[in-house]
Amino acid sequence: MLLDSPVEIPDVPGKIVRKTVRGTVYIDYEYDRVYDSERKYNIPKRTTIGKLADDGRMHPNANYLRYFPHLPPPEISGGTGRSSCLRVGAHIVIDCVVRHYGLEAMLGGLFGGETGFLLDLASYSIICEDNAGQYYPDWAWAHPLFTGGMRVYSDSKVSTFLHSITHGHTSSFLNEWNRGRNHRERIYICYDSTNKHSRAGEIAIVESGHAKDGGEAPVFNLSIAHDVGEGEPLFYEEYPGSIVDVSQLEYMVGTAASYGYRNVGFILDRGYFSKANIRYMDAMGFHFVIMVKGMAELVSSLIEENKGSFERSRPCSIRTWRVYAKTVVSKLYADDEHERHFHLYYSSAKDSAEREELEADVERMGRLIKAREGQKAAFPKAFSDCYEFFYAKDGETLLFAKEREGEIERRLGLCGYFVLVTSAAMDAREALDLYKSRDQGEKLFRGDKSYLGNRTLRVHSSESASGKIFVEFVALIIRSRIYRLLKEEMEGLPSRPNYMTVPAAVKELEKIEMVRGMDGLYRLDHAVTKRQKSILRAFGLDEEDVRRKAIELAQRLAKGE
Repeated sequence: MLLDSPVEIPDVPGKIVRKTVRGTVYIDYEYDRVYDSERKYNIPKRTTIGKLADDGRMHPNANYLRYFPHLPPPEISGGTGRSSCLRVGAHIVIDCVVRHYGLEAMLGGLFGGETGFLLDLASYSIICEDNAGQYYPDWAWAHPLFTGGMRVYSDSKVSTFLHSITHGHTSSFLNEWNRGRNHRERIYICYDSTNKHSRAGEIAIVESGHAKDGGEAPVFNLSIAHDVGEGEPLFYEEYPGSIVDVSQLEYMVGTAASYGYRNVGFILDRGYFSKANIRYMDAMGFHFVIMVKGMAELVSSLIEENKGSFERSRPCSIRTWRVYAKTVVSKLYADDEHERHFHLYYSSAKDSAEREELEADVERMGRLIKAREGQKAAFPKAFSDCYEFFYAKDGETLLFAKEREGEIERRLGLCGYFVLVTSAAMDAREALDLYKSRDQGEKLFRGDKSYLGNRTLRVHSSESASGKIFVEFVALIIRSRIYRLLKEEMEGLPSRPNYMTVPAAVKELEKIEMVRGMDGLYRLDHAVTKRQKSILRAFGLDEEDVRRKAIELAQRLAKGE
């Protein structure tokens, strides 16, 4: 196993021996001497460390590296275009998910030979929890790739590729992705939105809006609908940052209908509650489960009317979520044509936490008001709801304020309660189970922003922004299945190991490595650990699958190089 680049013959007087075999000069190194007591002299121990090169140097072999580690190393066969140690575990799992969904076939008809590159960008987002294109080549250098020939593209190629993704590409993929859904059975779709920061002035949808992390900022909105039953993202929409959530829902409902969804229920957060949205979903024939704003007059009156009738009744207990519940039928608004099912819930833990928070807010307001006494001061509605203000004759100078004890006591009485409204008849347990399934949507957005590195887009054109969002959506499809399978596997275990979350599992899988040998071929560096076997089992994989995939990757790498 000779290495490519010649090196100087080691300068070790009396230890280097040249021997010629069939016209080839081999360089032997005397590494030891053993005394033969019968013959009464030392017998040298030699090994071949290379063969003579045309320029007077030698081509070394593995023994050279063993006996002369302190000398300058030679260049290994295969060049320096790829790391000698590749992290393959996460790639094997992602490849399993890609095959399950048939993503290569779906994307191949749209992107042709660059389909593998798109999947590599998605893999980069999942594994590195980052979306910065300039770091992609560093990641690709140490990972197997879907790209043909395992080619490592530059960051400029990343930018060019994102810019080339058109609206036609994204709409065609979403049509194909949603065509495979079961449109006959009722499915519940969780719909939520978030916003992303961008300082680029050339992105059309970036506008000043209310950022989720507070304050006004240049942002754009991204909404995602996902099937809560299967835990899979279905489609997404991008729209200007100045549009609020409540006014965007109507367009999303129309989008769902355009993908062929008819027997659908939507699970919505309180931010989407409005009379117009409710009426539009009724007109479209869609059901809904929605959280109603806590201090809404209708909600508070229903709670006060039913307070004391279910909070300690054992038949009303839902142990899964540690709440007590009761369902009443009423109308959402005076001219509502439908009877709605209001599910009232009480949680003692929520009661304690909300009471503490309310008491702290009232005290904080009191200190701020006290500090402004004798000064011209105006306060927002949140203050005037809890305090009555007394001003001097000029109507501007604050004299003092006192608590609105009745209002504060009323709010304390509402602590611990929350209400879900459903358009279809169901019991309180079923409604809460459906709404809690929104946790998958919350995790989807947390995964998008935190685990895929997409809190900020880091692009400077509308085309690149749309392209990166599309890659992000493909990454979410893959990551969502990884999350669901790991969760299902963990539920079957006697304990809840901390390595069965997506970030921890990916880090553990990254420890499965292939190392390049002296012959230029990659091989698994070590056996799969017990912990890694548990993770792989969630995807129907075992150690034999890893070995088989490693051989396949080694062949692809050798062919590519």
